[in-house]
Amino acid sequence: MQKKLFIPGPVDVLPEVLKQMERPMISHRGKEISAILERIIGNTRKLMYTKNTILISTSSATGLMEGAIRNCVSKRCVNFANGAFAERWHGIAKECGKEADLVSVEWGKPITADIVDEALSSGKYDAMTMVHNETSTGVMSPISEIANVVKDYDVSFLVDTVSSMAGVKIEVDKLGIDVCLYGTQKCMALPPGLALCSVSDGALKKAEGITGRGHYFDFLALKKSIDKLQTTTTPAISLLYALDYQLDRIINKEGQENRYKRHAEMAGIARKWAADNFELIPEEKYASNTVTAIRNTKSMDLGGLKKKLAEKGYEFSNGYGKFKDVSFRIPHMGDRTVEELMQYLDDLDECISGPSC
Repeated sequence: MQKKLFIPGPVDVLPEVLKQMERPMISHRGKEISAILERIIGNTRKLMYTKNTILISTSSATGLMEGAIRNCVSKRCVNFANGAFAERWHGIAKECGKEADLVSVEWGKPITADIVDEALSSGKYDAMTMVHNETSTGVMSPISEIANVVKDYDVSFLVDTVSSMAGVKIEVDKLGIDVCLYGTQKCMALPPGLALCSVSDGALKKAEGITGRGHYFDFLALKKSIDKLQTTTTPAISLLYALDYQLDRIINKEGQENRYKRHAEMAGIARKWAADNFELIPEEKYASNTVTAIRNTKSMDLGGLKKKLAEKGYEFSNGYGKFKDVSFRIPHMGDRTVEELMQYLDDLDECISGPSC
């Protein structure tokens, strides 16, 4: 039995989207691939509300996190962390040999403008990283407020929007984000394997003066190729077919504003269910619109709950990292519908009220 994936990625992919990946292979150096890339770039700029350069990587988003660090940190980086994936930025910076400091807040709390302002006011940093929507804790940090602070400092603004892009409106140019990155397997509702980012002109200019940019994720090399509507290395052609199709669906069929509205509606339903039955991990005003993180206040056997939901045809998501055994998550992202979420919550209620939970 194929389970419905109520996990925060990979998410279920519509059959019509998967069908695109059955198309025959083409030359990755021909006119056909260039036409596909041109459409992808144009629609991705619309999705991200940006005029910046769009880079496409056959990798996970973690690859572009490394690329952002290698290309945009020349002096010292400050990594703001409020969960497992934000902490990953810091690990990558250190592993790439960069000078970096970690500014952490308690898991379940947001990164705020005041926290960012205090760190940047030291004058020690030329770059900063953060995760907009921390999947491990269900916290969405106030990116607009943070952006208003960052604009007063000469730092590269590097943002992971892995679990928010295409589920939440993120106006890259208005926010002044230098590198905004994400993968395809979450709100984009595509299979894993591609990552995209926007890169500002300032970030590209800065990269020119940085050595050790690496090979695979060298932004200047990637830009040189994409400017020719080509890729530096062989791309995942089947995934590009699906991405091209899905971007058109999001922008021209569902509509971006309708997509954001649907995600917000599902988030509201999930939060109400959590508040009625358990307790939200984040303060509600910082709660994610794509994944709801819930404290296991009833001390349920989450392993037992996972098995019971599997019998009903669902893949269940407990907490992540240090929250693994004390919380669980209800993702509502991608092409998930309100009706599917409500049915899942009904089935979840039935499993919870039964024995062994």
